[in-house]
Amino acid sequence: MTTATNLLEGQSLSMVFGGLSALDSVDINIKKGEVLSLIGPNGAGKTTLFNLLTGVYSPTRGKIRFKQRELRNMKPYDITKMGIARTFQNIRLFGNMTVLDNVTIGQHCRTKTGIFGAIFKTPSVRTEEKKTREKAMEVLKLVELDDVWDEKAKNLPYGKQRRLEMARALATDPELILLDEPAAGMNPQETNELIGLIDKLNDMGKTVLLIEHDMKLVMDISQRIMVLDYGKKIADGTPEEVRNDEKVIKAYLGDTHKGE
Repeated sequence: MTTATNLLEGQSLSMVFGGLSALDSVDINIKKGEVLSLIGPNGAGKTTLFNLLTGVYSPTRGKIRFKQRELRNMKPYDITKMGIARTFQNIRLFGNMTVLDNVTIGQHCRTKTGIFGAIFKTPSVRTEEKKTREKAMEVLKLVELDDVWDEKAKNLPYGKQRRLEMARALATDPELILLDEPAAGMNPQETNELIGLIDKLNDMGKTVLLIEHDMKLVMDISQRIMVLDYGKKIADGTPEEVRNDEKVIKAYLGDTHKGE
């Protein structure tokens, strides 16, 4: 049973593809209001775990609870409505649409417009559209993209495209946001801006789970770090505990990180 402080709890999660085990009896607990980083070598099972938590896959074995409700066999759209949003390792924006429209689409799970209203543009639909655009602009201001709201997404620099994808996820009004390698491809300045944004989201009460290979970002931003290796959890603790864990040093960080 999920405790009062655990926003999400996964128990004994296993995922088998064609006889190959991508995850093997992994437990994960995410406390409300924390920043938890998920690290490990390539192929360790990190993205598979993300896909289980967001309904892309249903676990071969194990259970997932979010706010004490089991997620097994729920569709990704319904999980998003419950309050879990994610970004992807590979940016998935609508390049020919404006920045504003990309974020507005993210609110679709919160709107009530039906087919009739969409066709005939009833007063209630027009009111909802106005509120949706206003909310989208608020989210763009949060991620500091409100000055490029009318630009096409494909014309943004890479770092801003990353932030736009985060904005679209935030537009679903999530309690838990999953970020899949948000700093991938970013320069140091963009990475520092990302750290500031994640801090801001956490201060607003958002719970954050991220996969990341940038160890400086992980150590700076995380309240807790969970480590996977070959589909198994090998460590779970504070940045300092994980930094000095022999199993982690051997599997992922390398001896040069010990004692830093």
